[in-house]
Amino acid sequence: MSNSNKSYYILISAGGTGGHMSPASALASDLLGRGYRVELITDNRGMQFSSMFEGLAIHIVRSGTARAGIMGKVKGALNLGLGILHALRLVSSLNPDLVVGFGGYPSVPAVFAAQKLNIPTILHEQNAIIGKANAFLAPNAERIALSMRAISGLEGDEKYRSVITGNPVRPEISVLYDDEYEALSDESDMRILVMGGSLGATVFSDIVPKSMARLSEEYRTRLKIVQQCRKVDIEAVRAIYKDAGIDAQLSVFFDDVAGELQKAHLVIARSGASTVAEVSIAGKPAIYVPYPHHKDQQQKKNAIAISDTGGAWVMEEVVFTEDALLAKIEGFFQNPQSLSKAAINAKSCGKPDAAKKLGNLVTAIVADQISYK
Repeated sequence: MSNSNKSYYILISAGGTGGHMSPASALASDLLGRGYRVELITDNRGMQFSSMFEGLAIHIVRSGTARAGIMGKVKGALNLGLGILHALRLVSSLNPDLVVGFGGYPSVPAVFAAQKLNIPTILHEQNAIIGKANAFLAPNAERIALSMRAISGLEGDEKYRSVITGNPVRPEISVLYDDEYEALSDESDMRILVMGGSLGATVFSDIVPKSMARLSEEYRTRLKIVQQCRKVDIEAVRAIYKDAGIDAQLSVFFDDVAGELQKAHLVIARSGASTVAEVSIAGKPAIYVPYPHHKDQQQKKNAIAISDTGGAWVMEEVVFTEDALLAKIEGFFQNPQSLSKAAINAKSCGKPDAAKKLGNLVTAIVADQISYK
């Protein structure tokens, strides 16, 4: 019997941060559009992103993280073990056709359980270096979907089972790929979007407003700033912009990131995988300030992958100073063509069809597995 019209049952395993949950949500949307049954397994932290999965059944299991100190590691291992035991019972009862894991420790219990139960699994890796969770699960995965061609951490046969799909983004972001970059003229306003990740970044609150305030009056009056700030920083940041006569819109969280990206001439942001994917698809030049405290420097590698094409500038946090940023922004005002050129290069890195490609991979693997049953 043909499986071409079968409504497959796909279980998505993701949690922890928006960087894992956002591409998981994008895949869920694609699979639902194909008429598949889709459900999510996550951890308690992942539930804060439940609105991304509205209408889907959501299952919660424990997960562990390798925290600092002996007791932290013991507690993390215990929670992970309990999560795996729970996931074994849950996944066995749900009996999905395939499980897709999006990396991070919260994805481990369900994917590991599926592999033990001989249910096919696909891993998705957002970053330019494979994470510990995906590295642990990779030997028994059917395929490993990659966001970038240049990735480190995969060994031997795992490389041959890897497929480049890109990092799935929400539909409202992917449509920005078709927009043309609005070039900055010698008289027009420069619109800068500052994003600091899901919790904002103190370094941007400290450096960006003070640096902008030091621009000449001519340039200050042409600035339009949209900046994400931590709640504790927002009033101090607002005061600096107000005193400098700079038009600034500040918020802890922006509901319409796609709309703000569409309007921006320049983005200043951390370089998490989802941020880099969204900014590249939108074709926006960016100054990336990688989060400095990851041992494997994954954000730095993500940013370098774009800067190597000429689509972004990487400023490590230790050199992200008022003087350095001031020089950059003055340079863009004086040579706006540099932004237009970077916009073209950034878009060349964008993969707006990543969700569709990953959905095609899911379909191919599950159809192939079922055909042998």
